[in-house]
Amino acid sequence: MIKARVTVTLKNGVLDPQGKAIEGALGTLGFGGVGQVRQGKVFDIELDGSDKAKAEADLKAMCEKLLANTVIENYQIHVI
Repeated sequence: MIKARVTVTLKNGVLDPQGKAIEGALGTLGFGGVGQVRQGKVFDIELDGSDKAKAEADLKAMCEKLLANTVIENYQIHVI
């Protein structure tokens, strides 16, 4: 069994209204000095097998086809 974590974030320059709302809310709650906040998604995935190279290739295909909108999002794959 191979476990992986995929983190998907907006590319730099892409407007992030949810991040801006969180940034404002943190200031309202008294957390001063908070800079830019960017939000994202995290996927924890378990794959059958023990071939890390195949797992990484499969995870990349998953990101390209479904998990990330590669026009506006970046993704990182971490095999645990």
